[in-house]
Amino acid sequence: MQYISTRGTPPALNFEQAMLSGLARDGGLYVPQDIPQMAPGDIAALAGLSYEEVAFRVMRPFIGDAFTDAEFQDIITRAYAGFKHDARAPLVQLAEGHFLLELFHGPTLAFKDFAMQLIGQLFQASLKRSGERVTIVGATSGDTGSAAIEAFKGLDNVDVFILFPRGRVSEVQRRQMTTPTETNVHALAMTGDFDDCQARLKDMFNDFEFRDGVRLAGVNSINWARVLAQVVYYFTSAVSLGAPHRKVSFTVPTGNFGDIFAGYIARKMGLPIDQLVVATNQNDILHRCISSGEYRPDGVVPSISPSMDIQVSSNFERVLFDAYGRDGTAVSQVMEELKSGGFTVSQGALQYLQEQFTSGRVSEGETSETIKTMLERTGELLCPHSAVAVKIANDMRSTSTPMITLATAHPAKFPAAVEAATGVHPQLPPHMAGLFGRDERLTDIENDLGAIEALVKGRIGK
Repeated sequence: MQYISTRGTPPALNFEQAMLSGLARDGGLYVPQDIPQMAPGDIAALAGLSYEEVAFRVMRPFIGDAFTDAEFQDIITRAYAGFKHDARAPLVQLAEGHFLLELFHGPTLAFKDFAMQLIGQLFQASLKRSGERVTIVGATSGDTGSAAIEAFKGLDNVDVFILFPRGRVSEVQRRQMTTPTETNVHALAMTGDFDDCQARLKDMFNDFEFRDGVRLAGVNSINWARVLAQVVYYFTSAVSLGAPHRKVSFTVPTGNFGDIFAGYIARKMGLPIDQLVVATNQNDILHRCISSGEYRPDGVVPSISPSMDIQVSSNFERVLFDAYGRDGTAVSQVMEELKSGGFTVSQGALQYLQEQFTSGRVSEGETSETIKTMLERTGELLCPHSAVAVKIANDMRSTSTPMITLATAHPAKFPAAVEAATGVHPQLPPHMAGLFGRDERLTDIENDLGAIEALVKGRIGK
């Protein structure tokens, strides 16, 4: 199994090399050269298996010879041992034909745990074998950072630095990043918004002297292993509702496009998915692009669903690569145009996107109203991101195909928004009950590449 850049320049890498590299040296994102296929019989055979066994069967073809079967099975077992639900990703029925996929039973109460716990174990196994040390730098709108710190804290041979936009994450998200005591993890509160944090992250990867000097690695959803881990729960949930013998649809709240891109990969592997619905909040650049072909950032407006407050969706480049016929030159051109304010998707590429995805946008008022009404009608307390998706799913789902809506975070991660909508203050689960009593440890830093790189260099290995 080989991985190529969406911009077409660097040589192909194997899975382990692509995982440790994160971003390609031409600025592109790694994608599989070919997508492994699962026959209907193989998909049907997943029914009744544990989450870990399904994960092994779905992901194994992408791993190549990077890990033996025994090594990879052990990695998966350790990755999901800390989840608080035996099903790992249980389904809850909201209404006839509408199901909620709960992805918040991991250590940090967000869907990012599925990928980050796995990638933490993959990194640890790889680095233990090689004896090398790497520096992980990540940017987060809230959940990626806490999941990364939880996955990598205390691990040997890894230093972790997480950039988050100061004042633009929830208090729970911030405290999950700033209260761990392990000295190899560092929470950096940066001026600006998530797009600024993500831009500085990419700048670090494109500064090859710095990148090579600190052995930079990335765990944002630019890392292919992150996307791969998320493919698994599309299979487990679809099979539990009758796939491959019937089609299912998915609605996904998304800002950086990684989670719904995982669904796109599942479909390309052979999972019979009808609709893939992109759910956006008021920062609706993905909805606007899929609707009109215009991708033009117009500023991030803070919302009650802050993990979706994004205007530059990194993983969108991966689907554009397919939409442009896997032409790296064409992708490089539109990414250059993005630096100058945005781009217009070609007619053929737009047709491809509209064949693959539908989309919708939800206002702040509609989000709050959905949280309120779903509690009243079903007893389910939704986080704001999940509520965005439930609202759009209710508007778009058909009576003939089951709709699965991804619940991406526990409501207790966003207590202010949930309480404002319902009058109910969501409680943290017991294993996080002491979060608000712990001391915080963070560093304020300006939106300055030189200052960030100097801080990283000064702290690694200490």
